Amino acid sequence: MEFLNALLALVTNDILLVPIFASFTAQILKLIVNGVINKKFTAERLWGDGGMPSAHSATVVSLAAMCGFCAPGGFGSPYFAISAIFAFVVMHDALGVRRETGKQAVSIIEIADMLNEYFGEKDDEIKTDKLKVLVGHTPLQVVCGAIVGLVVVLLYLLVFKGIFGIPM
Repeated sequence: MEFLNALLALVTNDILLVPIFASFTAQILKLIVNGVINKKFTAERLWGDGGMPSAHSATVVSLAAMCGFCAPGGFGSPYFAISAIFAFVVMHDALGVRRETGKQAVSIIEIADMLNEYFGEKDDEIKTDKLKVLVGHTPLQVVCGAIVGLVVVLLYLLVFKGIFGIPM
């Protein structure tokens, strides 16, 4: 019985489910944006890192917003404080370390291509085609992801809770 109660609590936890939906929404939008820009469908965009909008940003911003709107204590709660700091760290990382990793991957691929061209043969030990280039985000992608996260939260609150149904 405890297991069923725990499972029920999990699947009815709005503060958990809305960010998951925000992430899924951002990934769908990423697939669409990528398809429009590149004029081809790339299924990997549904789960891949990088691209427009940032699903990481959508997820963490929606988590912080849900904590602010719905957790006991609202925007003054420790739940909001923790989730807001977490959101800042994740978005900063997407702009910094992860974006630089993508730039380094491009440089490594270029160096490997130059070496292979210089030596006149392809070295099978250098597997540059396996390097991920899209791992980080531009500032615009992070901001758009944050907006997606906020919009998902506001739509959820408006549609399912009624704007005056807060707090839950």
